[in-house]
Amino acid sequence: MSAPAPANPHHRRWQQSLQRVRTRVERVPPFRASGRVVRATGMVIEAIGLQAPLGSACRIELPAPYRHEATRHAEAQVVGFAGEKLFLMPLAEITGLLPGARVFPLGEEGGNGARRFPLGEALLGRVVDGNGEPLDGRGPLDEVPRATLQTPPLNPLSRAPIEGQIDVGIRAINALLSVGRGQRMGLFAGSGVGKSVLLGMMARFTRADVIVVGLIGERGREVQDFIDNILGEEGRRRAVVVAAPADTSPLQRLQGAAYATRLAEGFRDEGRDVLLIMDSLTRYAMAQREIALAIGEPPATKGYPPSVFAKLPSLVERAGNAARGGGSITAFYTVLTEGDDQQDPIADSARAILDGHIVLSRELAEAGHYPAIDIEASISRAMTAIVDDGQLQLAQRFKRLFSRYQRNRDLISVGAYSPGHDPQLDEAVQRYPELEAFLQQHIDDSAPLAASHQGLASVLGGTR
Repeated sequence: MSAPAPANPHHRRWQQSLQRVRTRVERVPPFRASGRVVRATGMVIEAIGLQAPLGSACRIELPAPYRHEATRHAEAQVVGFAGEKLFLMPLAEITGLLPGARVFPLGEEGGNGARRFPLGEALLGRVVDGNGEPLDGRGPLDEVPRATLQTPPLNPLSRAPIEGQIDVGIRAINALLSVGRGQRMGLFAGSGVGKSVLLGMMARFTRADVIVVGLIGERGREVQDFIDNILGEEGRRRAVVVAAPADTSPLQRLQGAAYATRLAEGFRDEGRDVLLIMDSLTRYAMAQREIALAIGEPPATKGYPPSVFAKLPSLVERAGNAARGGGSITAFYTVLTEGDDQQDPIADSARAILDGHIVLSRELAEAGHYPAIDIEASISRAMTAIVDDGQLQLAQRFKRLFSRYQRNRDLISVGAYSPGHDPQLDEAVQRYPELEAFLQQHIDDSAPLAASHQGLASVLGGTR
């Protein structure tokens, strides 16, 4: 009896292709749900006839500009509901919207799935917007693994403690405001005092495996300037930049901050040490304020609705250390203090949820003192746990001498100070030029950890 003839390989491939098509067709729901637009006021679009969960994405049908062109769609997100009405906010400005336009849910199974964003190694060196779309012209990210922005919160008892100091390359911070790996710090500053330059220095000099930069609500010109002139080619190679400038919708700004944090979480889950830079947390809060006020939430503190103060900790708490032996996210969030008011509600709320704050002084910046760090007003809450007693005593002594001089500055400047009456003030006056020089650093100069500690000991005469 002869053996059966081998199957035709072309026939087998055809069967496999047919099976794949059959599987995809079986996944298609038997009907397609849709709603319709009944009202559009400002940034909010109201739709009825559709059930979609909060935070899910939808497509709004727009008429084609010309008859021969296909129907256009605009993407929007569900930001609230009231009764049978859904409140939608578009991710970009919509033109040509008509009453009764159809609204379709996105995602599988009737649109209950959240939007998915590109993550992973392929994004290093790339610049993307708040939707995960490339802005750098280096090709699409179609084949990159994707995931949603939502992640389960970490158990606070499973997080590794902050034990080791991270080298940020800034002398004043390394020596006097030591930052631990996995710490979350705030950079409090008014406009135009050098916070972006300081962030760029940390992005280039910090010893981290990956850098994730979120430029949220900044001017479009500053995005290009930060990437080319401040971050530089060296920093960009190991960085991902998420840019959602001021001219994008508030929803996209909010999404950009969440996406930058999700990227950092993805690298941390791979066991890497990540530096997350968010500029700025205030613009994130302002975007949430715009959304909340647009859907009718009442304002509370200085025009900020309560949801703003609930959003801030939910974003910040996602940074930090993973379980012991895993990766870490060391985060710096800039906080814009309007009118240099340190009691601004966003600044006050951020100060309460962060692990320390670095305050930049306009007075120092105007005097040409860079970086313009106000050492007296700044603090690192984790410093006592990550440096030895000798280093801590040196830092405290430096601050005492610097503060003593500042409190008597007016007397010294008018000639009312006479040496010999206060030994501590005499020492402060004698050492002040060296103290002031120690706090200053050129934008292109890196100050490693060991050199910063040695420099501090040298300035104070080597005594502990």
